Amino acid sequence: MVFPPPPTSAIDWSNVGFKVREVNGHVETTYSVHTKQWTPLRFVADPFLRIHGMAPGLNYGQQCYEGLKAMRTPDNKQINIFRPDQNAKRMQDSARFVAMPTVPEDVFLKAVDMAVGRNAEFVPPHETGAGMYVRPLLFGSSAQLGLSPPEEYTFVVFVMPTGVYHGVHPVDCLLLENFDRAAPEGTGSAKIGGNYAPVLIHSEAARNAGYNITLHVDSQTRTYIDEFSTSGFLAIKYSPEGKTKLVISDSKNIIRSVTASSVEQIAKDIGWETERRLIRFEECAEFDEVMAAGTAASLVPVKSITRKSTDTKYQYKYGDENPEGFLTLLNTLKGIQFGKLEDKHGWRFEVSEPKFEEGEGTADEGDVNAIQAL
Repeated sequence: MVFPPPPTSAIDWSNVGFKVREVNGHVETTYSVHTKQWTPLRFVADPFLRIHGMAPGLNYGQQCYEGLKAMRTPDNKQINIFRPDQNAKRMQDSARFVAMPTVPEDVFLKAVDMAVGRNAEFVPPHETGAGMYVRPLLFGSSAQLGLSPPEEYTFVVFVMPTGVYHGVHPVDCLLLENFDRAAPEGTGSAKIGGNYAPVLIHSEAARNAGYNITLHVDSQTRTYIDEFSTSGFLAIKYSPEGKTKLVISDSKNIIRSVTASSVEQIAKDIGWETERRLIRFEECAEFDEVMAAGTAASLVPVKSITRKSTDTKYQYKYGDENPEGFLTLLNTLKGIQFGKLEDKHGWRFEVSEPKFEEGEGTADEGDVNAIQAL
């Protein structure tokens, strides 16, 4: 059988949406503090996990996760994962924040490759512009009553076909002023569930009020922009001399966005100036374009930013009035991700054909042995 297989006919690819769909299965491995090793990768044909109710991942929030994407090339004959090595490094950083063993980069990459490869028929057709969302998750999994590190940890990788999270139309943004996303010396830079669950009630209220996205400033001074609730903060500023500058928030309390760093490099490649620095909220009045950057969202243009306490509203224009900005970055990013443009920086990782043991479609991967943790 030729790899990759064609997209399954069981899904209406013209209406992928952003929802959970059943696929072939997921990848699992566990780490023991006694052996100090990760077990061989297993492909599990089941979307459910068997976990003890007293696992620290459930009770104490000892977990971290990642998000990345896989896409088909224009001829649909190859599947690539976008910059998984960067997600591997970021997950290692997050794991250290919550006292978990780091997943070695080679284990992470093999697990992601296996998860996508075993579910290759669920990677959307190239022409849809959709991709496969990849969700690695690490958590404390053995029963533990006391507030101390457990004896076992589980690393899993789930995948599912998805469209775009926010879409490509400009969205209105609300600054959240009565909620602090991250403490000055807290876990804001770690991709852990505890940084996301508390904002749900606020982002839902904002959505009901007509704001599709929410923004955070630093909790210490309420002066500097941190990031959007779901994405990194980027802005474009044009000069009278015709120069274009990309400005990226560099707060220490934010997730280091792989998408934002990719867009930063793209801006440099096309000759723009770039600045990664602290951004005062008032500077939003000086920007010509603002956008949110994230894996699920890619790039989303922001139409306006509202701060209710001061009755402030900054508005931005796109399209013909600023033709070189948002669309240039988005089209270049997607062009690289989907294999339409040259991959100058080696960002695309080709998915390999899965290896199955004879007669067993969900057997352990034969060439992946138990690996000692770094």
